[in-house]
Amino acid sequence: MSGHDLGADPTNSGVAKIIDWSVRNQILVLTGAIVLIVLGWLAVKKMPLDAIPDLTDTQVIIRTEFPGQSPQIVEDLVTYPLSTTLLGLPKTKTVRGFSLFGTSFVYVIFEDDVDQYWARSRVIEALSASTGLLPPNAIPELGPDATGVGWIYQYALVDKTGERDLAQLRTLQDWFLKFELATVPGVSEVASVGGFVREYQVLVDPNRLRAYDIPLSRINEAVAAASSEVGGRVVEQAETELVIRSTGYIENLQELKDVVVYSAGGTPVLLSDVANVIEGPELRRGVTELNGEGEVVGGIIVMRSGENALSVIDEVKEKIKSLQAGLPDGVEIVTVYDRAPLIKGAVDYLTQKLIEEAIAVTLVCFLFLLHVRSAFVAIITLPLGVLAAFIVMAEQGITANIMSLGGIAIAIGAMVDASIVMVENAHRKLSMMSTDATQAERRDAILLAAKEVGPGLFFSLLIITVSFLPVFALTGQSFRLFSPLAYTKTYAMAFAAILSVTVVPVLMVWLVRGRLLREEQNPINRFFVSAYKPLVRLALRARWLVVVLAVGALVSVAIPLSRTGTEFMPALYEGELLYMPTTLPGVSITKAKEILAQTNRLIRTVPEVERVFGKLGRADTATDPAPISMLETWIKLKPKEEWRPGLTSKELIAKLDARTKLPGLVNSWGYPIKIRMDMISTGIRTPIGIKISGDDLETIERLALAVEGLVKDVRGTRSAFADRVQGGKYIEIRPNRRELARRNIDLAAFQQVIQTALGGMKLAESVQGRERYGIILRYDRPFRESTDQLGEILVPTPQGQHIPLAELSEIVFVDGPPLIRSENARLTGWVFVDIVDRDIGSYVNDAQTAIEQSLDLPPGYAITWSGQFEQLQEATERLTIAIPAVVLIIFVLLMLHFGKLDRTLIIMMSLPFGLIGGLWAVYLAGYNMSVAVGVGFIALGGIAAETAVVMLLYIDQQVRMHPPKTFEELREAVIVGAAMRVRPKLMTVLTIVAGLAPIFLTEGLGSDVMRRIALPMLGGMVSTLFLTLIVIPVVYLIWEGRRYRLVDSGKERHTETIATPAE
Repeated sequence: MSGHDLGADPTNSGVAKIIDWSVRNQILVLTGAIVLIVLGWLAVKKMPLDAIPDLTDTQVIIRTEFPGQSPQIVEDLVTYPLSTTLLGLPKTKTVRGFSLFGTSFVYVIFEDDVDQYWARSRVIEALSASTGLLPPNAIPELGPDATGVGWIYQYALVDKTGERDLAQLRTLQDWFLKFELATVPGVSEVASVGGFVREYQVLVDPNRLRAYDIPLSRINEAVAAASSEVGGRVVEQAETELVIRSTGYIENLQELKDVVVYSAGGTPVLLSDVANVIEGPELRRGVTELNGEGEVVGGIIVMRSGENALSVIDEVKEKIKSLQAGLPDGVEIVTVYDRAPLIKGAVDYLTQKLIEEAIAVTLVCFLFLLHVRSAFVAIITLPLGVLAAFIVMAEQGITANIMSLGGIAIAIGAMVDASIVMVENAHRKLSMMSTDATQAERRDAILLAAKEVGPGLFFSLLIITVSFLPVFALTGQSFRLFSPLAYTKTYAMAFAAILSVTVVPVLMVWLVRGRLLREEQNPINRFFVSAYKPLVRLALRARWLVVVLAVGALVSVAIPLSRTGTEFMPALYEGELLYMPTTLPGVSITKAKEILAQTNRLIRTVPEVERVFGKLGRADTATDPAPISMLETWIKLKPKEEWRPGLTSKELIAKLDARTKLPGLVNSWGYPIKIRMDMISTGIRTPIGIKISGDDLETIERLALAVEGLVKDVRGTRSAFADRVQGGKYIEIRPNRRELARRNIDLAAFQQVIQTALGGMKLAESVQGRERYGIILRYDRPFRESTDQLGEILVPTPQGQHIPLAELSEIVFVDGPPLIRSENARLTGWVFVDIVDRDIGSYVNDAQTAIEQSLDLPPGYAITWSGQFEQLQEATERLTIAIPAVVLIIFVLLMLHFGKLDRTLIIMMSLPFGLIGGLWAVYLAGYNMSVAVGVGFIALGGIAAETAVVMLLYIDQQVRMHPPKTFEELREAVIVGAAMRVRPKLMTVLTIVAGLAPIFLTEGLGSDVMRRIALPMLGGMVSTLFLTLIVIPVVYLIWEGRRYRLVDSGKERHTETIATPAE
């Protein structure tokens, strides 16, 4: 073989033996294929659907109600003790605390792969050990086994007749709809929000207390004992057992008014004598508004983690239909947020793309082979491979979503490559046989054709499969987002590799028969050979120029690399927007409600908007720790076909942003699912967040405001808003301990009066059938509206005197925290930054520089960059290690197959050459480098190596069949191996291109992400095609021809000058 060491003959390899076995056991192989189809179809039918994978961390929420207490008291007595206790739990990543007025939220976020219910049990263990640390009336409760992303469906209760007020609608929601909808499988919780919750209020008149000489503590005792029932065991009478029960629940307002405070000389003093007893609303922490038309009562369906979102939504809708009949006339349930259209739209878009890609690939096969049965054999791996992937997906619990279906979508072109080349090779051999060849001869030719190229192709498909391993090295959100895509692509490619050496050879024997055109008879093939042959001949003559041009092309990637920005993930269009403006802290609920109605009306005027549903404050669920100053508006958009011509979603957001610019309002825009996920994983709802941690809230606020001022000047800032951690307004009552001691009043009695007279503590409960309403006690409104009136609150002494509060304390206005945030038990202040027309990576670099140059941090304080930037950093660090590791794995696989370093290195050249087209394509399309683009490049590595393998396979095959004796003969062998076998190479590249092209043809839910994955692959295939067709033959000739030049360099120069001999 003229000294050419071409490695082992592929027809004698282990893979060739598998091909032999398959052809000998045809019935067995085809039975296996039929079983695969049946199991795959069953898996498809039962597979759950969702829009995108659940990206949330494993988290457990602890919610503790501490009624009437300020955020600082809640932080000191509840949040801080709980946070420090929970920090010691195993596998925790972050413990995040929120102290609001009257409520504490502690979020324990665990590491990846921690089971939800294991995490919950460990938190319960920790809570049982911490009960003695908390105040008696602060009882921590575990939140639902769900997250904020579980808000899959929201509805509003609307009375079209106007006969029912918000309190009556809230009663319907709390005591009827909530319980009924909670029975739907997969629903973790039904949260109520908005409207008014009824309660009985005992509003004391201090002048009457003084007149009757009754201390407030006596009223407290009377109200607390007013509503109760007891049992007296049983008695037997006339052979019957009678249960004794004493009734006493307060069931209506009159019964509460008739409660006796005390009796003097047989004359009772009733509660109504000393207090105004009324039915009123509870203190509100949440308001909902629909379309700018007025307040409504809302309900939020929170789905249990890991459930099938679409089936839960469908069952909720069915349940709502059946419940409509039980509602009063005129009361309707209006859908205000529904994730089902997004799920169906995303899955339909990807399913349509899969069908389009399959049709495109089929057309390529048919056009090159011009034989229907052969084209069928070539593409049979598509449905079989996809169905096989679905079987594993179903067993693994992966849902059918944008990412998992996207994995199959980007694999379709490469899946058929092996079968295409095998069928094409059989075609060539059969077309060259005489017409009188026997059936056995034809079968042997087909078998030989499969064995010649099958092993190399099997390994190249394995390389594509292995090339996706870096995705599994990602962590956090990026792993949860892209691992379904990596799993499905890996499964599809692995099954395609197996099918190509089992089912395809059998089908070739059965179906590749009849009249077959020779390669040169196919007009398409004839055109490409005639165009390519002079080109490759010229390239082989000017081979060193080709090498220089190739190196120059490689160097050119420095331009797109230096000019392309970075981001974590492109925004995934969801068909809805979430508008989250922040007002200044300390805003009253009345003012916030006005702002909410005003912004909703303004948004509703935009023609692309179909519906607007706004919420301020929080819903009655542990998954929503929103303060009154935070507004959330869900904007349902009309289908894009109904938008004004040429309007993009980015331009629409800009128009909405301009329309809602109001004084004191800092806007933030995004998509509902994405924002919820970001808030759970990092706590930050904007693309970039800056966390300032330390020990003193005043210092944190000063630093946060300084950071806000600095980042506002950075190019690309849409809005920047620092937490006003000291922005709340307080009336502070400072007891004079000496005065209390002189009057013989202990501090506990003093604080109890303030808590009762002003705090309005819930003392008892009215039980009305299945409904429960609180009974509270406090001073009547006219006696607690100003500091002077507060000073007149009466504090009893042990001697029976009543001392005004002003004589025992100082009453002052001060600033204080409206909400206290902590992370890992350290106080934090957050700066929310929303950016526009700028990539995250370069923005953060500029902002960090500005802050480092202008801000001096005191000792003990730290600045952390969070939001999507935190996730981008994490993903980049992981990929920096994982991508070189996969290059090494590809190298090892190639060495295992070829057994020769030179062949392996020639193929490894395809990796940097793939980057050339991929990087230029991303740059010219105006995309930023993101994890999605990174995944595209990872996918490109495998298919680039595969196309190089196919080229090398055919050149080696030609050299093996016709061993060259001279350099000229070697060059002719390279030309024949490259040019005459252009059909299979073009088919492999064009099927990949045809498989990816449909993603760019139409818009759809998920197309933003899919295009960023597909574009590097498409661009890379263009440069890889150049490498495969031009550079590899040149490098092969330079390397293999070196021995001829060493023998007779003069002869080589001579042969360069003479005319090329005819073929």
